Amino acid sequence: MQDPRYKQLADVIVDHSCKIQAGEKVIVETFDIPEEFTALLLRRIHEAGGHALCHTRQNRVLRELYMNAEDEQLAYIGKHERQMMEEAQCYIGLRGTHNSTELADVPQEKMKLYQKHILKPVHLEVRVPNTKWVVLRWPSAGMAQQAHMSTESFEDFYFDVCTVDYAAMAEQMKPLEERMTNAGDVHITGPGTDLRFSIKDIPAVGCAGEYNIPDGEVFTAPVKDSVEGTLSVNTPSLYQGTVFDNIVLEFSAGKIVKASANHTEKIDSILDSDEGARYIGEFAIGFNPKVLEPMMDILFDEKIAGSFHFTPGNAYDDADNTNRSEVHWDLVTIQRPEYGGGEIWFDGELIRKDGLFITEDLAGLNPPE
Repeated sequence: MQDPRYKQLADVIVDHSCKIQAGEKVIVETFDIPEEFTALLLRRIHEAGGHALCHTRQNRVLRELYMNAEDEQLAYIGKHERQMMEEAQCYIGLRGTHNSTELADVPQEKMKLYQKHILKPVHLEVRVPNTKWVVLRWPSAGMAQQAHMSTESFEDFYFDVCTVDYAAMAEQMKPLEERMTNAGDVHITGPGTDLRFSIKDIPAVGCAGEYNIPDGEVFTAPVKDSVEGTLSVNTPSLYQGTVFDNIVLEFSAGKIVKASANHTEKIDSILDSDEGARYIGEFAIGFNPKVLEPMMDILFDEKIAGSFHFTPGNAYDDADNTNRSEVHWDLVTIQRPEYGGGEIWFDGELIRKDGLFITEDLAGLNPPE
């Protein structure tokens, strides 16, 4: 028997996130997710009048592909995937996994080939700016373990978080969008963190289920050369198959001039991918009231209530500070009291303290008491 929550999630994706219209070409890319949900999603796309092109992938197979990848080989793959993306109006990425560290032993030089020929030209240059797209994870026993929950409890949490009232969230975040759009100087403090930067004249974009599920953030980008100070990241980060912890970044004139972590050599290798990888492409504030604890899955962690994230690498076109990179690595810091607290200031005004917005116009984004 099919889980009735499948249809509810498919409805959110088709009707809210992508708003699929008759005749639109829709790329569906799935990674290790149940065939039942893929089939249901394709049916819902058809019912909306869309034309689906479905790629079903397995992470163990992708590992083998990347382990033995050659420059010419991935260039060939990237060329054809870019052509398909250029002709599509919508993209839906459903990313499950049986092992979140499946790619951990893929050599860094091979991952750079993937970034060069597929991630950047297909997704960052075409999919993100030119399609209606949404990306979401799929619940698994591995994700439940990362979240320190039973499999059944995690599935309940997953569907509850992913099918929230995003229309109401969109209204609640408008005051924060306005404040970030009009702000100039930002000052962030917390244990081991003292950051100053400008977001003047860079748009702020609210996210309520249109691009990511789950959702709940407003993002912008710092003026590229404005970041000064130190950032201590207090949540673990899973990136390119490796878990990074105790990340500390030091900035001067916008550039990461020193980085340390439990894998300092590897973090330096990632930040040396290209010139833009040592500059910040995104600053965002998370506020999903149902997401409270980190689970090493960035689509969830970056939405944590009382958090912000700072992103080495590529900037998005709709909040563009001109930084370009093959890297886009969201690093999440939680500022609620149990994580050490912290403050966010806009132009000398305290906006959020210890994870709670303190101004009347933003109070609606705080979790219910």
